[in-house]
Amino acid sequence: MNTEQATAAICARLAELPLDALVAEPTSRSGEPSAALLAHARSFARQLLPLGSDRDVEASARSAIAHAQGLGPLQRYLADPTVDEIMINNGGDVWIERDGAIALAGRLADDVTPRLLERIISPLGRRLDRLSPIVDARLADGSRVCAVIAPIAVDGPCMTLRRFGVRRRTIDEFADPAIAAVLTELVDTRCNVLISGSTSSGKTSLLNVLASLVGPTERIVTLEDTAELRLGATHVLRLETRPATVDGTPAVTMTDLVRTALRLRPDRIVVGEVRGAEVVDMLGALNTGHSGSLSTCHANGPSDALRRLEALVAQHSPAWPLDAVRDAIATSIDVVVHVERDGAGRRRISDVLELAEPGTGGTHRNLVARGSVTAPRRRGRR
Repeated sequence: MNTEQATAAICARLAELPLDALVAEPTSRSGEPSAALLAHARSFARQLLPLGSDRDVEASARSAIAHAQGLGPLQRYLADPTVDEIMINNGGDVWIERDGAIALAGRLADDVTPRLLERIISPLGRRLDRLSPIVDARLADGSRVCAVIAPIAVDGPCMTLRRFGVRRRTIDEFADPAIAAVLTELVDTRCNVLISGSTSSGKTSLLNVLASLVGPTERIVTLEDTAELRLGATHVLRLETRPATVDGTPAVTMTDLVRTALRLRPDRIVVGEVRGAEVVDMLGALNTGHSGSLSTCHANGPSDALRRLEALVAQHSPAWPLDAVRDAIATSIDVVVHVERDGAGRRRISDVLELAEPGTGGTHRNLVARGSVTAPRRRGRR
């Protein structure tokens, strides 16, 4: 039996262990397996390779652990810091995004994806079955996983694993020096900034970058549905929503988090994404002295982002007249920064829209137009 065959056999032996034995003692941050699991793997390897060298036994044992305790054939992509996203389509097609480019990486056997999903979801205490076929959760390393199975996924289980904080980005990756200087000024002068863009355009990454420009003593409270932010700041409180469970545990909504954040003495509030009823509470919070706050929303452009906020407020506060909604948005939001991903996978800032002061009769102006950059006329609310 060669080492590859031994590795496969060890994986099979490890798979016979209770699942708790594989997840109770996960590998350390340094990547070193737990002592108990490594002892199991070495014992199996020695039985299968009685004449093998110590090096072959150790290599087979550790390779098997990577498959048994990690994510098996996906583990090599998790070990690659240039891989930002791992996608599984139709039960087995594996696609990865590396440095902004998406490529087909291979295909998994039909029975592998369900076992990977079980291994990912079980330690999180979340449910994924035919009665609850959709799950959106956060892994211990901050990565976000979204999985869908039958009957929702017609052609087989699907999964997207988006990684955050693998490598820290800088503002220069999103903009040239002139635009970067404008963004730095917006943060320094405590302007309220809304970051817009499509899915996977870089909104969260840019939000992390802008938050890293905040002073070290300022208290930041982050509010997210699934905690993804890795702010480069020192004084941060992270809050996360919680869905209701089948056993009757009530949900903790984004609206609950916004109201709670106001009692935690924030200097700045960061809302990971505005998408529902929390928009009303957020606009109210930004009008009660919490300047310099940051948020994101899905939109095709900066003007579309403002229209989306209007629609959300109108949906959840239908008694508000449209003029009052627009005044509330213009009073609360100073600047909309729109980020796009080009055909080469690069994420760049395309627009910086500065909102006119409400009641002045002025018009919004784009600080980035025709290749030139103009300074913001508003100076926040210090």
